[in-house]
This record gives sequence, C-alpha cells and structure tokens, in this order.
Amino acid sequence: MGSRRSSLHSRPPPTLFMLIAVVVVALIAAAADGFAPRVPCYFIFGDSLFDNGNNNNLSTVTKVNYSPYGVDFPAGPTGRFSNGRTTADLIGEMLGFRKFIPPFASNPDERQILVGVNYASGSAGILFESGKLGGDNIDLDQQLKNHEVTVSRIAQILGSKQAAGEHLGQCLYICNMGNNDYLNNYILPQSTEIRNRYNPDQFAAHLITQYSAQINRMYKLGARKVALAGVSNIGCTPRLIAAVGTDDGATCVESANQVVAPFNTRLRSLVSQLNSVYHDAKFAYLDSVLVGTLALKEFRITRKTCCQVSTVTGLCLPNTRPCTFRRSHLFWDAYHPTDFANRLGAPIYYPAIQRIL
Repeated sequence: MGSRRSSLHSRPPPTLFMLIAVVVVALIAAAADGFAPRVPCYFIFGDSLFDNGNNNNLSTVTKVNYSPYGVDFPAGPTGRFSNGRTTADLIGEMLGFRKFIPPFASNPDERQILVGVNYASGSAGILFESGKLGGDNIDLDQQLKNHEVTVSRIAQILGSKQAAGEHLGQCLYICNMGNNDYLNNYILPQSTEIRNRYNPDQFAAHLITQYSAQINRMYKLGARKVALAGVSNIGCTPRLIAAVGTDDGATCVESANQVVAPFNTRLRSLVSQLNSVYHDAKFAYLDSVLVGTLALKEFRITRKTCCQVSTVTGLCLPNTRPCTFRRSHLFWDAYHPTDFANRLGAPIYYPAIQRIL
C-alpha cells in the first residue's frame, strides 16, 4: 500500500508544466548570465499571496515565520505563505532581478529601495476592515502610505522629486488585492449585515470604487507600469471546500466563484478605463481565474493540503512534517499554492506584464 502511494505521488509533472518550467528556467538563467533586469525597480502590493515577511511582527494569527513554511526556500521560513517562492518572487526572477525584493517591514536601505520594496500583507484587503478578525494587517491604504515614505526617501537619495518621478516611472508595480475582501469579509458566515446591504454585483462595485481611488493614488505617487491581478477562484481552496462542500462531482464551490466573478469583470473594465485616461502610463489585468483553471487540470492533488493545517486558521500547524512529494500538490495550506503551483502562475501572468514594460 505504501509503495503504491509513493509511486502515485512521484509521477512526473504534466506536459504543460514541462513547457512552463523550460520558459521559467530560460528566463532566470538569462538573468543569471548577466543580463540587466527588464526594469530597474519593482514594487509589490497585495495580500498573503505576495507577502514576504511584512506580517511577522504584527499582532495577528496570520503570519507564517515558522516551520514548515519555507521548507523549500533558501532562507527557510521568512513569512512567505508557501513552502518556497511566491508568484511575485518568480516574476521578479523572470524580470532579471538577482535578489528578492525586501519587505517594507525589514527597513530596506537606500540601495535596496531604489530597486524595489514589497508592501504586501497577509489577510489584507482593499477595505480596511477585511481580514481584521485574525488581528492586525496592512490594508492597501496603509501599504500606499508606506510607499509614500519610500517615494520621499528616493527623492532624497536622487536629489529631487523630479528625479524620483523619472526613476519610479520606469518601475513595475504589481498588486494582488481583493481575495480577503471576500474570503475574510463578504462570505464569512458572520457577515450577514454586509451581504444584506450589498448583493454580489453591488459589493464588487463598492470594492472597485475604493480600488480605483487607490490605484489613482498609486499613479500620483509615480507608478506608470501597473499590473493588477484579479481575484482567484476562492471556491477551489481546500478551506472553502471543507467548510461548504461541493455538489456531486464538482471540483469547487461554484457558488463562491460566482460571487467573486463580478469583481473581475469590473476590474477588467477599470484597467481599460485607466489606460484611456492616463496616456503616459500602462495598466495590465492579470487573469488569476485562468491560472486557477489551468492549475486544477494540471495537478493530481487539488483538494488536499500539503501540510497539516489548523482548523481555526487554515494555516500549517507549527513544526509539523509536510507532504514529501510537494510537486503533486496544488495547495500548500488551506489557502495558498505550493512553490511548484506558483511556477505555473508566474509565466501565465508574464505576457500581460511584458506588454506594459
């Protein structure tokens, strides 16, 4: 019985992954061979899918600077919500950056902030209140305030606001927000008041109104190349499947996916609107639903987590042993993909990013 299971888990990755792996390795190898990065700087905003340590010192249960997180990451547990790299890390490597972009919480030095800063925070959302049940997080408004501090420092380093603006205009900005406004706000069992106030389309409109103001603020702070990721198929996470269950034969909780669909539709429209308004900037939509759909087809194990998770938080229990064959698993914990799954997402996002560079 044990040997049969081992054999199943050690199947080679599917053909699509073989092709994607070749692309990723080629791009990263080119960077290692001395090619300059495609852009001089890279700024990251978002939630736990991009967080690389900003939550570590916050008063929250949503932090993961402990084993088994980081089991496949060179520095071990850093606060990344995965066994290895995040999609933002991999995009950075594909762009040609030799070092990972540091978290804002690490107080990066002058040399580092000229290359980029990561502001992402686990459980954070577009709305201030999203994700706060588990403790503190750094919502998008606060992430932008943190970036404002960085922009002021860059102006001091380069000698003027104009020089800072010219530098920032060449940078890639990426933002992954909205997941927690649903997972840790709108669809929570206790959130009946907000669901009574807004139907799914009205809630999406409410989020996009706030998000639009935040992205406009990002533009005013100097962003000219901005990639915005849509909300993923949250109904396909092990957490939602365990909590709600699925219809016979269904892979995901489709009712949850339908709730978030209006947000992605409106976000696509917002990206088009921003491109028509700001002629000196470029905005891209990153299709997280496409990433999730392809991942469900490519991974053999899509419902089971790789690590043992807390029934309260859905995060890995500290110092437990994860699964051995992590390349077979789509999900690391009850919410977040494995390093190998992130290798699928990054190359799917990358063509849209290339078009705005």
